[in-house]
Amino acid sequence: MTSPTTSPGALVLFSGGQDSTVCLAWALERHERVETVGFDYGQRHAVELQARAEVRAAMLAAYPQWAGRLGEDHMLDLRGFGAVAQSALTTDKAIEMTARGLPSTFVPGRNLVVLVYAAALADRRGLGALVGGMCETDFSGYPDCRRDTLDAMEHALNLGMEQAFRVETPLMRLTKAQTWALAKTLGGERLVEIILADSHTCYLGERGERHAWGHGCGTCPACDLRARGFAQWVDQGRPELTP
Repeated sequence: MTSPTTSPGALVLFSGGQDSTVCLAWALERHERVETVGFDYGQRHAVELQARAEVRAAMLAAYPQWAGRLGEDHMLDLRGFGAVAQSALTTDKAIEMTARGLPSTFVPGRNLVVLVYAAALADRRGLGALVGGMCETDFSGYPDCRRDTLDAMEHALNLGMEQAFRVETPLMRLTKAQTWALAKTLGGERLVEIILADSHTCYLGERGERHAWGHGCGTCPACDLRARGFAQWVDQGRPELTP
């Protein structure tokens, strides 16, 4: 565990999934003041928006030391953007690889758009860090998840808003197995259970059967990454993440 910084606080891009839940715990360990923001872009798996409230409530109940730092939650309507940037996440299309070599679940520009909205909100809320679960290690190949993309976006936001935002991506260099290990490091087995029981990652919005790795269809790319990472972590003995 680390001591909170004296930064003006953090805004966590919080979808209610595994990665953003770990990022929320990570931010709560490092910042005196943390707020969350979610985005409704017309995603097929809109059940994740319900999971957000359940995860936040579970974390508040489980970790009283974080309760005083966790502030407001914000929900922003980006359905107009989702209608323009159609993909298999926003319309009833097959999940497959496209001719561009990208999954059909790629929503073009999504992370760029959400960072603009998040930065505008952070500007008004007096928050200096934007924390996101983007990763270029175990990921679906989305170009807007790469650190060089986010470095460019951070530079553009700071130029355009006369700010000094930091786009923090604690999972960028971690495998999914290491993300599970980081969850245990931050919050012990209780945080792991919150992720298993309450978070949502499945692109198809499946919340039926609970698998060893949590709820989901078990076949979409998001479920595949989550399940394989969990299995690898279990095979390693469910360790914490070591520096």
